[in-house]
Amino acid sequence: MRPPLRAVALLAVTAALLAGCDSGDDWARPRPTPSAIGTLGPGFVDPSAKPAPEATITPQPGSWAGVHPPRGYRVVLLTSGDDTPTRALVSAVQEWAEEEHVDLRTTAIADAHDIVPRIATAMEMGPDLVVSAGNDLIDALALVTPNHLDEKFLVVGAELAEPTHNVTAVDWDGASFRGEGLGMSSTYDPASFTSERCASAIRAGVAAVLNDLTGIVVWL
Repeated sequence: MRPPLRAVALLAVTAALLAGCDSGDDWARPRPTPSAIGTLGPGFVDPSAKPAPEATITPQPGSWAGVHPPRGYRVVLLTSGDDTPTRALVSAVQEWAEEEHVDLRTTAIADAHDIVPRIATAMEMGPDLVVSAGNDLIDALALVTPNHLDEKFLVVGAELAEPTHNVTAVDWDGASFRGEGLGMSSTYDPASFTSERCASAIRAGVAAVLNDLTGIVVWL
């Protein structure tokens, strides 16, 4: 009898982490938890009540503009798929990283069988944040993220059906893919992945993460 998919995923993650533990990568060196530079503007979130787990917030446009990551913020961008929305998201993340002096490393995954091990490799690198772009990654993230609660993940242009507190998502009408056999949203619209919307997604999402507003959906 074949082992359950979840068990296979956990074994793959464990093997990848063990294989990479002696990488000698500079990112593996301990350092203080990064702090946000700047503050959230009015209307991002109700300051008197932190959002509940899995809640959806709808911040005022631009209320995240005053928040920036510290220079050298370590980000791994995981991407899978060559569709127009995914390419738009990847471009937005790369442009944001350059403008904000983020230390970005991109992992493009072509084979669906490689997704879980490559997520594990991304975690082993020691990033401050793992960013996901591409609907093909969602099911694998749903398997891996609940077992690695010390790792922070940001999903842009999609979301997990049941995110744990370490997974934040940025979504909008026209996106909102959730995986786990739920199918594509009836409102899915590739044209909604404009450069402006994708740029807002990465900035709003990182602003939420840096302010410890995680495990939620930021709705644009």
